Amino acid sequence: MANNSNRKLVPEATDALDKFKYEVASEVGVNLKDGYNGDISAKDAGRIGGQMVKKMIEQAENNMK
Repeated sequence: MANNSNRKLVPEATDALDKFKYEVASEVGVNLKDGYNGDISAKDAGRIGGQMVKKMIEQAENNMK
């Protein structure tokens, strides 16, 4: 049985994460469309994901203060 490590720990957060993804994509200059975005480059996908992680870490650090 395959282990899907991409499952969300809080399924209720799906909509908020999608909104966050579109906001970050806009900030880094990547145009995402509603629905399937499998045609974007790996570089652009990495920029979006990396920026999302960076922002989440910053928020977590700020909440620890």
